[in-house]
Amino acid sequence: MKGITRVLFDFGGVLVNLDKQRCLQAFTNIGLRVDSFISKYTQSGIFLGLERGELSADDFRVAIKEMSSHDVSDEAIDFAWNSFLLDIPHYKLDLLLALRKQYRVLMLSNTNAIHFEQVALREFAKNGLSIDNYFDHCYLSYQLGLAKPDKAIFDYVLEKEQVPASEILFLDDGVQNIEMAQELGFQTYLVKENEDFSSIFKPITAR
Repeated sequence: MKGITRVLFDFGGVLVNLDKQRCLQAFTNIGLRVDSFISKYTQSGIFLGLERGELSADDFRVAIKEMSSHDVSDEAIDFAWNSFLLDIPHYKLDLLLALRKQYRVLMLSNTNAIHFEQVALREFAKNGLSIDNYFDHCYLSYQLGLAKPDKAIFDYVLEKEQVPASEILFLDDGVQNIEMAQELGFQTYLVKENEDFSSIFKPITAR
């Protein structure tokens, strides 16, 4: 952590647990196979359009209805899509609070309005807090019109933070995202599936 002034977290797979198969099954239940569109790291098709902000949540739901073999409601679509996200372990919430005492804590996520506004905000509202208690700023793909691993989204973060990339520790579970960040000079940590990575911060959080 020497020289680090900011810690930049991915959301899905790093902070919040994911269940891709649960999501795929939920879409199958409403008459749609989406195996080729959904990945733990980067989506494609209308799912990528949603994450890039090219499609609104309403546009996305209309597209799903057109693709589905069933007559489905907006609520059923949201339920299927949100089934991708599980929960944020309490120890990670505690870690974020501890880090904010010494660092500027940030989020950089390929996410979308349905996931973020219906699930993320709810998860960070545990214990009477809000997402503003955990992060100094959230850089979200659907709001920026940019997505990882494109260089542009990392450049945007650097422009806004006004520090060298070497002062930012970036944690992500996607190899391509980590590789791009490394090319730009970020300090990085590749989070393994279901890894408790809090041990790398123990010398800091123990103070």
